[in-house]
Amino acid sequence: MTLLSVALLFLAGFFSGAINAVAGGGTFISFGALTLLGMPPITANATSSIAQFPGYVTSTLAYWSDIRRMWRSALVLALVSVVGSGLGALVLLSLDNPQFEALVPWLLLGATAIFAAGPWLKPKPRPGTEPTSASPVAGPIAQFVTAIYGGFFGAGMGIMMLATLGLTQAGDYHRLNALKNLLAIVIAAVAIVVFIAGDAISWPGALAMIPGVALGGYAGVWAAKRVPQTVVRGIVIAVGLFLAGYYFIKS
Repeated sequence: MTLLSVALLFLAGFFSGAINAVAGGGTFISFGALTLLGMPPITANATSSIAQFPGYVTSTLAYWSDIRRMWRSALVLALVSVVGSGLGALVLLSLDNPQFEALVPWLLLGATAIFAAGPWLKPKPRPGTEPTSASPVAGPIAQFVTAIYGGFFGAGMGIMMLATLGLTQAGDYHRLNALKNLLAIVIAAVAIVVFIAGDAISWPGALAMIPGVALGGYAGVWAAKRVPQTVVRGIVIAVGLFLAGYYFIKS
């Protein structure tokens, strides 16, 4: 790996970590950078998962005061995420690269569409009432499906989680974002164990990205509290559509 490749992966890691901390969808950038450098898609997906892990940790620490106030509900969703992520990662390793590459643009497009529709999908509280969570069953079921996706394909996992958490959980954006970051740690950790066991990770690529992701994850929380959400949403949607179009043309 050349110095230029290392520098590009570091920058891709920083921006992906920051965008993941703000709204999710940053893995579009890390996965895209790895594949653009010629890495096979399954290896790029597994490598991106392990590279993103420090960013999930640092952005979760930045939201720690919010997480402590909702640890009981978070624990249930985390347990469900363990099972779903393991299942998704095992399904990924059962495919070959051409099969997975054919799915990539559809996965990117679907995740972007869900994120873009999030504000309209979320139920609106009736006037004079406070927003409440959906039924106790809806949240774990939605998170289980999202965790399967996250273990299978890291790109767009944060987008899907923000969308499903917005539909099933009460609270403002920052509460949902804190919960999303915590659950991303669980999903990524389980998937990483499976990917390491399956020898699917490019360690030079991961090591080039990890420092940038860690810095970006913490910086992203700072930005999330200051940058208008509409701006962040627009950036994530644009990146998702661009990459989906690129992989449709490539395949």
